[in-house]
Amino acid sequence: MEAFHLHMGSAKVALDLGDGSERGEYVGQDTILNTLGRPHRAINLMYCYYPLDEGWPARASDLPVPDGKTAGFAWDYAYDDYFPYQGGLEGNTLGQPFGQMRDVRRHGQDVILTLTCDCAVSDEQIARIAEDLRPFGRLMLRVNHEATGNWFAFNKRYTYQEVADFFVRFHKIFKQHAPHIQTILCIGDDKPDQNGKMHYEDEFAEAIAATDIWSTDTYTALHWGWPFDIAEPDGKTHKRISNGETLRGFNYEYGRFMARSDNKSRPFVVSEFNADGDVTGPFEQAEQLKDFYRRLPDEAPCITGVTFYQFRDRGRLGLEIEDPNNPDVGVAQPALEMYREVLNMEPYLPVMTQGEQCSFPARLRWGGSEDADGLAIPLTFENPPVFCEIQFEGEDIGLNLMMEINGRWFYKKPGVQSIDLMPAFFPRKSSLPPSPSENTQCVLRLFAPPGEGVNDPSQGEGWEVDWFTTVQAMPKLRIRYEPATSLPQVD
Repeated sequence: MEAFHLHMGSAKVALDLGDGSERGEYVGQDTILNTLGRPHRAINLMYCYYPLDEGWPARASDLPVPDGKTAGFAWDYAYDDYFPYQGGLEGNTLGQPFGQMRDVRRHGQDVILTLTCDCAVSDEQIARIAEDLRPFGRLMLRVNHEATGNWFAFNKRYTYQEVADFFVRFHKIFKQHAPHIQTILCIGDDKPDQNGKMHYEDEFAEAIAATDIWSTDTYTALHWGWPFDIAEPDGKTHKRISNGETLRGFNYEYGRFMARSDNKSRPFVVSEFNADGDVTGPFEQAEQLKDFYRRLPDEAPCITGVTFYQFRDRGRLGLEIEDPNNPDVGVAQPALEMYREVLNMEPYLPVMTQGEQCSFPARLRWGGSEDADGLAIPLTFENPPVFCEIQFEGEDIGLNLMMEINGRWFYKKPGVQSIDLMPAFFPRKSSLPPSPSENTQCVLRLFAPPGEGVNDPSQGEGWEVDWFTTVQAMPKLRIRYEPATSLPQVD
């Protein structure tokens, strides 16, 4: 076997995935990878930070509702009902979201951290958050999203101008302490006011020009009354719009962002997207979603990434619904099979560029899911295999690897010696040839994200972005085309 240098770059449109929120628990990346078959560009985690509030850091839904009222809406609590951010001046990095972020990055994905935050926190508190997040590579930080709404605690406590000014202050402090982390401003609004502007874009003008990434949250169908009522015909707590209207809205929003930033472009992403099965039912949900992803690259070329909200949900906003009998179990929806197809559509696949032949030991670089240097090992198959395993020896057993073959990705954690690659050839109608006369070449691709999920300052200049790993030797492949023992001729 020979090995070649390999670079992984960005897809035309990146696919990201929400994992956990006020509506569902976090699901480990091993489960998601084995369910979907490939990693995402990034995983979005939903947290809140209200350290000045009485009762913090309890989950908001575990605290009394303000004024002794009964909650009748998802955001009726003292502050936003996301998972509490356990870092900052008041905490440490031993709890969450840090364990989840390590899990995400070990599995070859970047982190999107959504953080709703009290605008009264100090510069020192913001700076500590920047130091908390600094070792997590090319993290994207979405601060006080849906900021032109009226449901989150920060919007109820502060004016839109104060929320906008806080974003700018937050952004500037991060650029001082962790400049490689990108901020996301989420204020998209596809219903222009009487002057043709997005609502409150004047207040957010400085934030639009300052941020690294522009963002909008869009649901082609949504039941915002969940879980306090049921979406029925003529109900007042749900909506549905067409994919065409949604796609045209993206182009309008992008035009407004450009107009407020001297036509200086930057990435524009959809930070939350779905068609709520509470409104559509499971079958039309899958159909509308598939049509959206099919049309998006051509009809809204301004969009550079989409986050599907979310993997597992207690309502009907997940690829899986959480089993009410056991929250650790997910019930797959028709949208899941649809989404597997989308994950393997060309506009959404990272670009792989094979280079010159390399020798061992080989040095690999992980700069993030859109900028990584790995290995390509061409393999020739005589037939669909019966056994296909990759094995490591010596120091290489300690490697942390993400591997892809025949369109299927696998994870190897440090200490694991052998990985069974046969799921890449399920079902029998795989892309490999049906007969020995049609030898086919498959490329085994290897990348090495950080095994601890964080970058290491000891690796020297640029450590905040790049992680380096050395592969000592060519891994071994056990490929067999027949069972270990054939059935006896007479049964």
